[in-house]
Amino acid sequence: MPSLIALALVLAACGAAPRAPAGRGAGSGSPGAALAEQRQDNAEAARAVAALQRRYGAGGYRATRSWQSANALDATIDYMRASGAPDFLADLNQTFRAHHGRDNFLNGYYDDEGWWALTWINAYDLTRNAAYLSQAKDIFADMTGGWDGTCGGGIWWSKARHYKNAIANELFLQVAVALHERTRGDTVYANWAQREWAWFQGSGMITGSHLVIDGLAACKPDRSSPTWTYNQGVLIGGLVALARMTGSRAPLATAQRIADAVMDSKALSPHGILHDPCEPSSCDEDQPLFKGIFMKNLKLLADQADGSGRGAGVSYRQYLRHNAVAVWSNDRRGDEFGLSWAGPFDSSSTARQTSALDILNTQVSPGQAHGSLGG
Repeated sequence: MPSLIALALVLAACGAAPRAPAGRGAGSGSPGAALAEQRQDNAEAARAVAALQRRYGAGGYRATRSWQSANALDATIDYMRASGAPDFLADLNQTFRAHHGRDNFLNGYYDDEGWWALTWINAYDLTRNAAYLSQAKDIFADMTGGWDGTCGGGIWWSKARHYKNAIANELFLQVAVALHERTRGDTVYANWAQREWAWFQGSGMITGSHLVIDGLAACKPDRSSPTWTYNQGVLIGGLVALARMTGSRAPLATAQRIADAVMDSKALSPHGILHDPCEPSSCDEDQPLFKGIFMKNLKLLADQADGSGRGAGVSYRQYLRHNAVAVWSNDRRGDEFGLSWAGPFDSSSTARQTSALDILNTQVSPGQAHGSLGG
């Protein structure tokens, strides 16, 4: 994903003392202990988001890969939505104004565009600024140009049209459903979502073990391609939304099978801590971001499962908690985070920091951070 885009993010740093790992999450069962732990969870996420913003330089722009910028901003929005702290609203608007007029949210990669579409939908949900939703719709319109009859359908990974893969199509599904849910009287986005899922189901990219491979080779599933964690996560998020849109439990059941397969995998979850195939020594500059994307989508599944009254969300929440504790306890140097969540810390990067913020965000509670977004 080689395209570059500048992302304006500025923060006045906030501090919180680090927490010793001993006994974390056990609690005493008292309301006071639970409240103290909630405050500490929020303080940890606040430190992580502060360090992420510093990577962009105070008061200015710094270039990074397009999809990393989108996910960094998206994780920052998630923090604001979860905590109620409005710290970065000005930065959000500044980023939009700096690039909207030049179509800098479009490039040669449909997956990059999908990340930006999701980010602006998230920004709309936070602010109710209709311009953000309109931007997401414009991006999706461009993404539809990637659909053709090769391999029976689906969108290409890039506009060079040489590879059809999981991530671009998973994002296409998730964006389509999200736009449907935010467009009164819509049928167009809903039709795209159902068309995408019908194609994806038949593509062979979901294996018999309920894990998602990376893509197709000559229109057949490339069984040699890795099972990246973000391919599992984005499909989970799309299926959770599709189940909500259609009223059918079938997509949710598929999402649960994928999540369970990841959690049960000795390769992807050694000792219950999420792990990508490239770890610890062969990851490129993008792959450290994958695990956080899985976790933010697993949180969507946990929330949906909780709402179903079936109790399925408990194991997902325990898994989220276990990983959040591991990141903070084992993979941190000050307020920066490394590649392998089981540790040890190796080095910092935008992707590593964003991924850690994603998992820490899953533990944030409203009202435990300074400030309020109001109504």
